[in-house]
Amino acid sequence: MITFDEASRAFHLRGDQLSLVLKLRENELMMCYLGAPLNDPEATHYLSDLRAFLSFDTLRTILPYACPTEGRGDYRPPMIRVKQPSGQRCTELQYTSHRIESGKPKLAGLPATYTESPDEAETLTITLRDPYTALEVDLSYTIFKQHAAIAQSALYRNAGQMPLVLDGAGSMCLSLPGQYDLLHLHGAWGRERMVQRLAPAALTRTVQSTRGASGHEHNPFVALLDPKTDEFSGECYGVNLVYSGDFAISVDEDGYNSTRILASINPSSFEWQLAPGETFQSPEAICVHSTCGLNGMSQALHRLYRTRLCRGTWRDKLRPILINNWEATYHNFDHDKIMDIAHAAADVGVELFVLDDGWFGHRDSDNSSLGDWVVDRRKLPNGLDALAKDINALGLQFGLWVEPEMISPDSDLYRAHPDWCLHAEGRPKSESRQQLILDMSRADVQDYVVEAIGSVLRSAPISYIKWDMNRNYLEAGSALLNDGRQGEVAHRYMLGLYRVMEQITTSFPDVLFESCSGGSGRFDPGMLHYMPQTWTSDDTDAIERLYIQYGTSMAYPISAMGAHVSAVPNHQVGRVTSMRMRGDVAIGGNFGYELDLSKQSPEDIEEIRRQIEQVKAVRSTTQQGTFTRLLSPFEGDLCAWQFHDEHRAILCSYIKMMQPNPRDVRVRMRNLPEDATYRTPSGQIISARALMQVGVRPQFEYHDFTSSVMIFDRI
Repeated sequence: MITFDEASRAFHLRGDQLSLVLKLRENELMMCYLGAPLNDPEATHYLSDLRAFLSFDTLRTILPYACPTEGRGDYRPPMIRVKQPSGQRCTELQYTSHRIESGKPKLAGLPATYTESPDEAETLTITLRDPYTALEVDLSYTIFKQHAAIAQSALYRNAGQMPLVLDGAGSMCLSLPGQYDLLHLHGAWGRERMVQRLAPAALTRTVQSTRGASGHEHNPFVALLDPKTDEFSGECYGVNLVYSGDFAISVDEDGYNSTRILASINPSSFEWQLAPGETFQSPEAICVHSTCGLNGMSQALHRLYRTRLCRGTWRDKLRPILINNWEATYHNFDHDKIMDIAHAAADVGVELFVLDDGWFGHRDSDNSSLGDWVVDRRKLPNGLDALAKDINALGLQFGLWVEPEMISPDSDLYRAHPDWCLHAEGRPKSESRQQLILDMSRADVQDYVVEAIGSVLRSAPISYIKWDMNRNYLEAGSALLNDGRQGEVAHRYMLGLYRVMEQITTSFPDVLFESCSGGSGRFDPGMLHYMPQTWTSDDTDAIERLYIQYGTSMAYPISAMGAHVSAVPNHQVGRVTSMRMRGDVAIGGNFGYELDLSKQSPEDIEEIRRQIEQVKAVRSTTQQGTFTRLLSPFEGDLCAWQFHDEHRAILCSYIKMMQPNPRDVRVRMRNLPEDATYRTPSGQIISARALMQVGVRPQFEYHDFTSSVMIFDRI
């Protein structure tokens, strides 16, 4: 899979679906090709010296450096920035050695993709060295045999005698010929991951976060597309950073028809002291390639993340249908009220009851008790254990909401340890949602969280944890970091958080963990490594969720998305949609409810029974099958997507606003097995070819906000 040609000094990384070519030019490493698989002889011809007539300055500005630096004539954005004691920033990296190994090494302390056997992938590590500072950079490239994906990271090592400071430590640099449309996912709380596609522009554009989390505003994902690429045809590249904190992905298009992509921790909030002998490991970045349009790109990411990023007991298990009490009760509940909802849930076939915020400390609103993870006996006089067992007796599993990274000023924990929160010495501590953020860069805080949450999990039969994080940081300082190291707080926080999540999730392997961050402010690959699903948005309105779930699917698998039916009028936008419409949208994720089942009408209860029966019948296909986007909600009133596997195909269609005297609507399905035959919902037999070429009339009712889910069983 990985070869090195001595004569041409070219490295060729080749999988079944992808080739990457790197080449040494005068001992500097260049990236020459990334795309459809090449044969070895073809790979050696890249990076000829056809531009030798250009001046030295111009040539260095256009060369496709694999690890570009600053101060040596490349005026584009650098992958690394290194400051010497004198303040000088000039760096020149020269090739010294390389090694090729089977499989994929782990990244110490960081989430990453993995292999389960050495023959699944090969890894090339190339060591570059600056002869003046003795900074060494190990660039690691993993090529997967059966995935159209490259994983890249960098290890920075101070092999010299002078102290160095990294204020830019990139993970991936890609150089591509040509100019591309840029697609990214932007938004805000309640409208996350809106799809935006921008035409080529000769400038540098950066998707980034400086909030201490990947954020609601920008996701650590971009796609570069040929301007003619659509959902089903054309070439595109998807780049995703496996990181949950401050990030930056920049795309630089120059005046010479070439494009550079850099993925890294955000350099604007990052600084790292690198003493002699010390190393720094960057997060991993993923790049996938598709010649089958955006759907091909997304499906490559979905397969990789579902099987080689998510881990543990729940990676391959079907996810339970749950009910969460939050929108039914908020903080106002007691044992009896919870049991009323649980009885109603058990009666309709729900499998998991999740007790949300308000069960601990003296938590009657969001103004106290975070950090005091002890049950509130006023509400639950018999404790969590008794409540969980009462719920288990109904045939339901029991789950719990926690927010372990936060601390309330009104809490026993804060009164005992006021220095345990992030803060800037001498400045006021800025609250948001009447809470502060624990300083997860500190080992003592990490140990406290591991023990406190572990104690809760040991106290009762808990099968599910919703791990929330409801604010971004201000005054990101630590009381323990001195000697000019405050610039390391943001990344040390993430390393501490990952350590905590690693310990808790591995100590309780049978618990299903779902991440949440003010809804969906940390929907990223880093979280998915520890928790195989994420709450997709606090906005549960069915129409808004069409946009949110469609956009999320650009990078993330359906098995990662929490999608629930909530009450109407919707608590976020006030819209009223039918129970059927809400359920038909939620089927495109891990299905659940956010309402009071004990107060639903008989008609809605019957519809809920039908939904649950349907989800149980098809969730192996929706959670583990192939997902395909068909019609975009961003481009009209009709939205459609499909799922398929070897057992069935499912067509989900939605109308936002109905037209008078509506036109005939047919939705053509895609990528079904050519020789397959299916039974329609009405019992007719139809070929896959007909479903794809003739199309299907969705079974819509005639009104606004209507939907159709059609299941075609393969025969």
